[in-house]
This record gives sequence, C-alpha cells and structure tokens, in this order.
Amino acid sequence: MQRLYDFLRRHPTGVDSFWAVLLFGIGMLQVADDSSSSTTARMLAVPVVVAMSIVVALRRKWTRAMFWLAAATGVYQLITHTDANPADVAMLIILYTVAASSEISRLMSRTAFAIGFIASPVYAVRFAVDQGNLRDNALSVLFAIVPFALAWVLGDSLRTRRAYYAQLVERNQRLENQREAQAKVAVAAERARIARELHDVVAHNVSVMVVQADGAAYVMDAAPEQAKEALQTISGTGRQALAEMRRLLGVLRTGEPQESEDYVPQPDVEQIEVLVEQVRAAGLVVDFEVEGAPRPLPTGVELTAYRIVQEALTNTRKHGGPDAKASVRLVYFDDGLGLLVEDDGRGAAHELYEDGGADGAGHGLIGMRERIGMVGGTLDAGPRPGGGFRISALLPLKKR
Repeated sequence: MQRLYDFLRRHPTGVDSFWAVLLFGIGMLQVADDSSSSTTARMLAVPVVVAMSIVVALRRKWTRAMFWLAAATGVYQLITHTDANPADVAMLIILYTVAASSEISRLMSRTAFAIGFIASPVYAVRFAVDQGNLRDNALSVLFAIVPFALAWVLGDSLRTRRAYYAQLVERNQRLENQREAQAKVAVAAERARIARELHDVVAHNVSVMVVQADGAAYVMDAAPEQAKEALQTISGTGRQALAEMRRLLGVLRTGEPQESEDYVPQPDVEQIEVLVEQVRAAGLVVDFEVEGAPRPLPTGVELTAYRIVQEALTNTRKHGGPDAKASVRLVYFDDGLGLLVEDDGRGAAHELYEDGGADGAGHGLIGMRERIGMVGGTLDAGPRPGGGFRISALLPLKKR
C-alpha cells in the first residue's frame, strides 16, 4: 500500500491521465447510448468529452490553460445546446485544482470561482428553457451552484493548509540553522576561553623556568646539588610547558585577555574540594570522594577536571530541582584521572547542552567536550537509570 502511495505521489500526471481515460470512456459511452438525441447532437457532444478529458489529464501541468479550456468548452455547450455529459465533472475538478494550486494567484482563483458560480445556474436555466419548464426547475438552478462552491472551498482550504505547512517547514529550517550557528559560536567562544587559560598555564610554567634558571646560575659554584635540582625542575617544567603548547595547536584564539586576566593562577584538582564546600554552602547536598593516591598532574588536566566538576554542579543547581543531591568522585589511576559526577534531580540532557557553563561563557556539554578533547580524554554524559544525570570523564596523563 505504501509503495502504491509513493508511486502516486511521484507520478501525478500519470494518475490524472488514468482518470482522464476513464472519464473519456464513460463520456463516450453516454454519447453512444443517448438514443433520444439526433446524430448531429451526439457528434457535437464528442468534442466536449475530448476537451474535458484533456482538462483532467493536464490539470496539474498547465492549470491555467486547462481552466480556460474548460470554460470555453462550457460556452461551446451553451451555444450548441449540448446536453450535460458525465465528462462535465472535469469542470469541478479543474475549479478545485485552480483553488488549491499555490502557483495560481488569488485573483485568478477568485475569477475561476466567479465563472463557476455564474456558469452553473446559466446552464441550468438554459436546460430548463430547452425543456420549457423554467418555473418548475427554479430549485435545481439554485442547487446547481452548490457543487461548484464546494469544489472551490475545498481547494482553497487545501491551499491554505499547504501554505501554513510550508511556513512551518521554513520556520523549522530557520530555527535549525540558527541553532547550528549558535552552537558554532559557542564552540568558538569556548575554544578561545580554553586557549586563554592554557596560555596562562604555559606562561606560568615559563616563569617558573626563568626563576629556576636564575637560581641555578646563582648557586652553580657554591651549591652544585641545588643547581642540579634547579636544572631538573627546569627540565620537567619545560616538558610540561611543551605538552601544553601542543594542546594549543589548532585552537583559534579570537580574543585577547584583559590586563586583569594575565597570569592569573588557574584552579587545580585540590581546589575541587573547596568548590564542593562552596556548593554545599549554597544549599546543594554533595558527597565528595577521592580514590587512589593523589599526585601531581599536568596543569591542563587539573584545570579541565576542575572546570568539568564546576559546570556539572552548576547545572545540577540549575536543573536538578530543590531536593536534588549530587556526588563527586575522583579516581586516580596509573595512567589518568577519572571523574564521576552524578545527581538525582530532574535535569535533562538538552538543558545541559543549551544552557551556559559555570561562568556563563560555555554551553554545557559543548564546553565539556571541547575541554576534554584538548587533553585527549573521553566524556560520557547522559540520564541515569531511574532519574537524574551522570557525567563520566577519563583524563589521561599523556594525550593519546
């Protein structure tokens, strides 16, 4: 059944041609069986059947031309006093088509309605006059208008619905384009913010290297062991700075930091506990747990971990509801740091995606994925079974 429906939609002219052939056969059968009419009258009816069949076959392709052909055929019937034929139903079909077509102007549609409104009673009057009983057929003259009016009203209603549906589709497409544009802007803004933060991290590491180098040069002769330790510190800090610089590659920095932002110390893993205490003070119940032996981590990893927990708890406060509870779990693995932030609130994934981050600069999951991608980690976020939301992240010590 679906295949038949798809075929009919793809080949409307073929369907109209089928009905035109059927209408032609019925009309010609009526002409052949009309024994009450003369041979001349039956011959005059043949062009009517042919013309009306053509109107039905080509009504979608040349709507305007087929309407005028149907109107001319009606005038022909009036002039030649040709009796009504089943093929005349094409007049109703073409009137409906004109009213329903979005390619036909409203003026043309109303003109077609006026012609149909006038033609039907005119033909009824002419038929009544031919029969010599105009007074007895007054009611039939009135009812002759009804089919034409219904055909036009149905077609115009369909045209209105199609126009409304087209507006909805256009509006939906426009909103989709706006949503994609906003997502791209959010990604660009988040990358710029990440770039500024990592810039500060690298600048801090370089500053440490300069201080250690100056100290090593100062104690080189007096305390070789201290100079050796300083050089080892410089080596480790330099490697860490290079790793952070590699993460900056491919990130387009679109804005420059304000003077107050230069070289500001960035949050680390140890400050997550302070963050949890701040959230608790704000009224959210949060369980905090650390597994494994804490140890120094790359600055970018620590900053990313802090921001993920910060944004996750912020979204729990926004969308979790007044009775929501959250839990934060940090797990130190041999090759990375695991994060698990869960809540039992009523927040949804689309809210986390669309709303801003903890400081209003991010876009929830977009910002989280961008940050984790910078350090080569993985993120799994989604609703929890039974309600609430879960964010699970793994941050490797070395970018994969």
